[in-house]
Amino acid sequence: MSYEFDFADVFSAWPELLQGLLNSLVLSALAMAIGMVVSVAGALGKTSGPKWLVRIIDEYIELIRNTPFLIQIFMIYFGLPSMGLKMSSNTAALLALVVNVGAYGIEIIRAGIESIQKGQVEAGKSLGMRPLQIFRYIILKPAIQAIYPSLTSQFILLMLNTSVCSAIAASELTAVAGDIQSRTFRSFEVYFVATCLYLGLSVFFWTVFAGIERAFLRKPTR
Repeated sequence: MSYEFDFADVFSAWPELLQGLLNSLVLSALAMAIGMVVSVAGALGKTSGPKWLVRIIDEYIELIRNTPFLIQIFMIYFGLPSMGLKMSSNTAALLALVVNVGAYGIEIIRAGIESIQKGQVEAGKSLGMRPLQIFRYIILKPAIQAIYPSLTSQFILLMLNTSVCSAIAASELTAVAGDIQSRTFRSFEVYFVATCLYLGLSVFFWTVFAGIERAFLRKPTR
Protein backbone atom coordinates (compact mmCIF):
# COMPACT_ATOMS: atom_id res chain seq x y z
CA MET A 1 0.00 0.00 0.00
CA SER A 2 1.54 3.29 -1.17
CA TYR A 3 -0.85 5.62 0.62
CA GLU A 4 0.88 7.90 3.11
CA PHE A 5 -1.12 9.05 6.10
CA ASP A 6 -0.88 12.76 6.81
CA PHE A 7 -2.96 14.32 9.57
CA ALA A 8 -1.23 17.71 9.44
CA ASP A 9 -3.93 19.40 7.34
CA VAL A 10 -6.64 17.93 9.53
CA PHE A 11 -5.04 19.07 12.77
CA SER A 12 -4.47 22.54 11.31
CA ALA A 13 -8.26 22.76 10.93
CA TRP A 14 -8.79 21.66 14.55
CA PRO A 15 -10.69 24.84 15.57
CA GLU A 16 -13.24 24.15 12.83
CA LEU A 17 -13.66 20.54 13.97
CA LEU A 18 -14.13 21.62 17.58
CA GLN A 19 -16.73 24.18 16.52
CA GLY A 20 -18.53 21.49 14.54
CA LEU A 21 -18.37 19.18 17.54
CA LEU A 22 -19.81 21.90 19.77
CA ASN A 23 -22.58 22.58 17.27
CA SER A 24 -23.44 18.87 17.18
CA LEU A 25 -23.47 18.78 20.98
CA VAL A 26 -25.80 21.79 21.23
CA LEU A 27 -28.06 20.51 18.45
CA SER A 28 -28.30 17.07 20.08
CA ALA A 29 -28.97 18.45 23.56
CA LEU A 30 -31.71 20.80 22.34
CA ALA A 31 -33.35 18.05 20.28
CA MET A 32 -33.24 15.66 23.24
CA ALA A 33 -34.78 18.21 25.63
CA ILE A 34 -37.56 19.29 23.27
CA GLY A 35 -38.07 15.73 22.05
CA MET A 36 -38.56 14.56 25.62
CA VAL A 37 -41.35 17.12 26.09
CA VAL A 38 -42.98 16.01 22.84
CA SER A 39 -42.64 12.35 23.83
CA VAL A 40 -44.18 12.79 27.28
CA ALA A 41 -47.03 14.93 25.95
CA GLY A 42 -47.70 12.50 23.10
CA ALA A 43 -47.61 9.48 25.40
CA LEU A 44 -50.02 11.17 27.80
CA GLY A 45 -52.33 12.03 24.92
CA LYS A 46 -52.20 8.50 23.53
CA THR A 47 -52.90 6.78 26.85
CA SER A 48 -55.57 9.09 28.23
CA GLY A 49 -56.65 11.45 25.45
CA PRO A 50 -59.82 11.44 23.35
CA LYS A 51 -60.07 9.08 20.38
CA TRP A 52 -59.49 11.78 17.78
CA LEU A 53 -56.26 12.81 19.48
CA VAL A 54 -55.10 9.20 19.76
CA ARG A 55 -55.75 8.80 16.03
CA ILE A 56 -53.68 11.87 15.17
CA ILE A 57 -50.78 10.69 17.36
CA ASP A 58 -50.93 7.21 15.82
CA GLU A 59 -50.80 8.66 12.31
CA TYR A 60 -47.85 10.86 13.26
CA ILE A 61 -45.95 7.91 14.73
CA GLU A 62 -46.58 5.69 11.70
CA LEU A 63 -45.59 8.44 9.27
CA ILE A 64 -42.27 9.14 10.99
CA ARG A 65 -41.34 5.54 11.78
CA ASN A 66 -41.99 4.38 8.22
CA THR A 67 -40.15 7.09 6.29
CA PRO A 68 -36.38 7.77 6.05
CA PHE A 69 -34.97 10.48 8.29
CA LEU A 70 -33.24 12.07 5.30
CA ILE A 71 -36.58 12.50 3.51
CA GLN A 72 -38.05 14.06 6.65
CA ILE A 73 -35.24 16.62 6.69
CA PHE A 74 -35.76 17.41 3.01
CA MET A 75 -39.51 17.80 3.51
CA ILE A 76 -38.94 20.31 6.31
CA TYR A 77 -36.07 22.24 4.72
CA PHE A 78 -37.12 22.16 1.06
CA GLY A 79 -40.83 21.37 1.26
CA LEU A 80 -42.09 23.77 3.91
CA PRO A 81 -40.73 26.92 2.17
CA SER A 82 -43.17 26.23 -0.68
CA MET A 83 -45.91 26.71 1.92
CA GLY A 84 -44.34 29.95 3.16
CA LEU A 85 -42.50 28.41 6.13
CA LYS A 86 -38.86 29.14 5.39
CA MET A 87 -36.21 28.50 8.04
CA SER A 88 -32.46 28.26 8.39
CA SER A 89 -30.67 24.94 7.93
CA ASN A 90 -29.89 24.69 11.65
CA THR A 91 -33.51 25.37 12.63
CA ALA A 92 -34.75 22.85 10.08
CA ALA A 93 -32.28 20.29 11.39
CA LEU A 94 -33.45 20.83 14.97
CA LEU A 95 -37.11 20.56 13.98
CA ALA A 96 -36.47 17.38 11.99
CA LEU A 97 -34.61 15.78 14.89
CA VAL A 98 -37.38 16.67 17.35
CA VAL A 99 -40.11 15.37 15.05
CA ASN A 100 -38.17 12.15 14.50
CA VAL A 101 -37.22 11.37 18.09
CA GLY A 102 -40.67 12.38 19.32
CA ALA A 103 -42.35 9.60 17.35
CA TYR A 104 -40.05 6.94 18.80
CA GLY A 105 -40.09 8.48 22.27
CA ILE A 106 -43.89 8.46 22.44
CA GLU A 107 -44.01 4.71 21.91
CA ILE A 108 -41.21 4.06 24.40
CA ILE A 109 -42.84 6.17 27.12
CA ARG A 110 -46.30 4.78 26.33
CA ALA A 111 -44.97 1.27 26.96
CA GLY A 112 -43.58 2.45 30.30
CA ILE A 113 -46.86 4.07 31.30
CA GLU A 114 -48.85 0.96 30.47
CA SER A 115 -46.47 -1.11 32.60
CA ILE A 116 -47.69 0.68 35.75
CA GLN A 117 -50.20 -1.36 37.74
CA LYS A 118 -53.73 0.01 37.66
CA GLY A 119 -53.98 -0.38 41.43
CA GLN A 120 -51.46 2.39 41.91
CA VAL A 121 -53.52 4.73 39.75
CA GLU A 122 -56.69 3.82 41.61
CA ALA A 123 -54.92 4.56 44.90
CA GLY A 124 -54.03 8.01 43.64
CA LYS A 125 -57.64 8.66 42.64
CA SER A 126 -58.85 7.54 46.06
CA LEU A 127 -56.55 10.15 47.63
CA GLY A 128 -58.22 12.86 45.57
CA MET A 129 -55.29 13.47 43.24
CA ARG A 130 -56.00 15.15 39.92
CA PRO A 131 -55.15 13.31 36.66
CA LEU A 132 -52.06 15.46 36.07
CA GLN A 133 -50.85 14.80 39.63
CA ILE A 134 -51.39 11.07 39.18
CA PHE A 135 -49.42 11.16 35.96
CA ARG A 136 -46.59 13.20 37.46
CA TYR A 137 -46.16 11.51 40.83
CA ILE A 138 -47.44 7.95 40.33
CA ILE A 139 -46.95 7.09 36.67
CA LEU A 140 -44.14 9.16 35.16
CA LYS A 141 -41.13 8.36 37.35
CA PRO A 142 -41.69 4.57 37.62
CA ALA A 143 -42.40 4.49 33.88
CA ILE A 144 -39.18 6.32 33.07
CA GLN A 145 -37.26 4.00 35.40
CA ALA A 146 -38.61 1.05 33.42
CA ILE A 147 -37.83 2.44 29.96
CA TYR A 148 -34.76 4.57 30.75
CA PRO A 149 -32.23 2.30 28.93
CA SER A 150 -34.37 2.26 25.76
CA LEU A 151 -34.97 5.99 25.95
CA THR A 152 -31.29 6.87 26.37
CA SER A 153 -30.34 4.52 23.53
CA GLN A 154 -32.81 6.37 21.33
CA PHE A 155 -31.23 9.66 22.33
CA ILE A 156 -27.78 8.35 21.40
CA LEU A 157 -29.15 7.38 17.99
CA LEU A 158 -30.57 10.89 17.74
CA MET A 159 -27.13 12.35 18.38
CA LEU A 160 -25.63 10.16 15.67
CA ASN A 161 -28.44 11.18 13.31
CA THR A 162 -27.24 14.77 13.49
CA SER A 163 -24.65 13.70 10.92
CA VAL A 164 -27.46 13.33 8.37
CA CYS A 165 -28.24 17.03 8.83
CA SER A 166 -25.10 17.81 6.83
CA ALA A 167 -27.27 17.07 3.76
CA ILE A 168 -28.90 20.50 4.24
CA ALA A 169 -25.61 22.21 5.20
CA ALA A 170 -26.41 22.42 8.91
CA SER A 171 -23.26 23.55 10.67
CA GLU A 172 -22.50 20.32 12.57
CA LEU A 173 -19.51 18.01 12.69
CA THR A 174 -20.07 16.00 9.50
CA ALA A 175 -20.66 19.14 7.43
CA VAL A 176 -17.45 20.68 8.80
CA ALA A 177 -15.55 17.46 8.08
CA GLY A 178 -16.86 17.52 4.51
CA ASP A 179 -15.65 21.09 4.04
CA ILE A 180 -12.19 20.20 5.33
CA GLN A 181 -12.04 17.12 3.11
CA SER A 182 -12.95 19.16 0.02
CA ARG A 183 -10.01 21.49 0.76
CA THR A 184 -7.38 18.97 1.79
CA PHE A 185 -8.45 15.81 -0.10
CA ARG A 186 -7.39 13.80 2.98
CA SER A 187 -10.58 11.74 3.13
CA PHE A 188 -9.40 8.96 5.43
CA GLU A 189 -7.72 11.28 7.91
CA VAL A 190 -10.65 13.71 8.09
CA TYR A 191 -13.32 11.09 8.58
CA PHE A 192 -11.19 9.04 10.94
CA VAL A 193 -10.89 12.07 13.23
CA ALA A 194 -14.62 12.77 12.83
CA THR A 195 -15.35 9.15 13.79
CA CYS A 196 -13.27 9.51 16.95
CA LEU A 197 -15.08 12.75 17.82
CA TYR A 198 -18.49 11.11 17.39
CA LEU A 199 -17.32 8.25 19.59
CA GLY A 200 -16.23 10.76 22.22
CA LEU A 201 -19.59 12.50 21.97
CA SER A 202 -21.39 9.18 22.47
CA VAL A 203 -19.28 8.41 25.54
CA PHE A 204 -20.04 11.89 26.89
CA PHE A 205 -23.80 11.39 26.58
CA TRP A 206 -23.65 7.89 28.03
CA THR A 207 -21.77 9.32 31.02
CA VAL A 208 -24.35 12.09 31.48
CA PHE A 209 -27.25 9.65 31.23
CA ALA A 210 -25.61 7.28 33.71
CA GLY A 211 -25.15 10.17 36.13
CA ILE A 212 -28.81 11.15 35.80
CA GLU A 213 -29.84 7.57 36.48
CA ARG A 214 -27.69 7.37 39.61
CA ALA A 215 -28.89 10.73 40.91
CA PHE A 216 -32.61 10.59 40.19
CA LEU A 217 -33.84 7.26 38.92
CA ARG A 218 -32.05 4.50 40.79
CA LYS A 219 -34.48 2.41 42.79
CA PRO A 220 -33.78 2.35 46.54
CA THR A 221 -32.10 -0.77 47.84
CA ARG A 222 -33.57 -2.66 50.75
